[in-house]
Amino acid sequence: MVKKKVPDWLNSSLWSTTPSSSSSTSTSTPTISSSDTNRFDQHSSPTTASPLIESPIDPPLVPAAIRDEQQQQPPRHHHLHHNYHPQKPEIKDKHSKTSIVIDNSNNNNNNEDISKQALLLTELSRKVINMGELRRIASQGIPDGAGIRSTVWKLLLGYLPPDRSLWSSELAKKRSQYKHFKEELLMNPSEITRRLEKTTVIDNDDGKSESRRVLSRSEIPHGEHPLSLGKSSVWNQFFQDSEIIEQIDRDVKRTHPDLHFFSGDTSFAKSNQEALRNILIVFAKLNPGIRYVQGMNEILAPLFYVLKNDPDEEMAACAEADTFFCFVELLSGFRDHFCQQLDNSVVGIRSTITRLSQLLKEHDEELWRHLEVTTKVNPQFYAFRWITLLLTQEFNFADSLHIWDTLLSDPEGPQETLLRVCCAMLILIRRRILAGDFTSILKLLQNYPPTNISHLLYVANKLRGQPSH
Repeated sequence: MVKKKVPDWLNSSLWSTTPSSSSSTSTSTPTISSSDTNRFDQHSSPTTASPLIESPIDPPLVPAAIRDEQQQQPPRHHHLHHNYHPQKPEIKDKHSKTSIVIDNSNNNNNNEDISKQALLLTELSRKVINMGELRRIASQGIPDGAGIRSTVWKLLLGYLPPDRSLWSSELAKKRSQYKHFKEELLMNPSEITRRLEKTTVIDNDDGKSESRRVLSRSEIPHGEHPLSLGKSSVWNQFFQDSEIIEQIDRDVKRTHPDLHFFSGDTSFAKSNQEALRNILIVFAKLNPGIRYVQGMNEILAPLFYVLKNDPDEEMAACAEADTFFCFVELLSGFRDHFCQQLDNSVVGIRSTITRLSQLLKEHDEELWRHLEVTTKVNPQFYAFRWITLLLTQEFNFADSLHIWDTLLSDPEGPQETLLRVCCAMLILIRRRILAGDFTSILKLLQNYPPTNISHLLYVANKLRGQPSH
């Protein structure tokens, strides 16, 4: 078999990281969480029909080394702390400079960011936004200090229509709808029974003093009694939901413990945790086929962070409702990855991982062969987390937002771009992979090294072209 030639641009030193002596000689066994192992076992063995959520996915936690490394690195973007509030961009005046927040640490990056910001503000100032042009600009990265990422993401996810004259009515309608969801779905069964009791008494008693009495047990509808086992009973449903809600509570509390925005004892952090909790519970109850699966909190976190940090106070105040609908839109393209029953189907996670393997083979057969034939590194051991969590655990938070700018901007949908980015991640460290054995490679891929995100996205974009021959 003739090996496909690797294109010259892939051999540039820019795309390769010099292997450290420890990475290629390490004999320590890489850690694979029990949750991953169980899920992978299910992929490799025949499965029988089971409920959609029989046992939720338990993606591995970020390795401690990565967490420590992220905490030790100086913050690259000022607004990663909750007490930073960027200036509100004046999108009505597309030439206004008052909204530009400049980091003088790098003049070249400043000039590039200012140029991108000007282009984005120009598009956002139009009565009807050109989505094709907005996607093109946003795919190159949205400046962090501009305070416009929230608006751009809402447009890219289809939450806001291109016609700006419709924004006010659409937002009012969606926020009212979410408020109704919360009132109906987050209510304790005791409150439901109390309201039912009040309604029943008022209907049957003409306001007499007896109307204040408590209903006797025989007068409480069977379906609303706490001991009722009926499927339609609100209490039976409540007890079924309690296990999922407990899991959501645990996951929300451990979401990005390195960011003050999400963690700590401050009222601000707790209110943000409460918003994440509400969104995930409402989503789980509205989507009984999927409900809640561990890892969804990691996908929700960047969305809520960006929308909550909108410099427009009104927008920030409604971030929970807006994030819910953006989360639904984003997850609609990946929801099949969270259904265990679909793992082995053409739309399941195993099929998606196979597509990544094929993509790598098309563009760098030598690297693919070393990974999967020579060293027998199963892509499920590293790509499962990459794909299901949309790379949120492989890079620091600021870099993840930059990657998401590109993912959300692709008109083909986030999944195709995600696979190209994952493939580019492998190509960027090809020299270290080719020099490694099973143990060192798996350790490397489960603890992906720091990289230049702009370079990574450049390589991923190059993969849109024809495969190398």
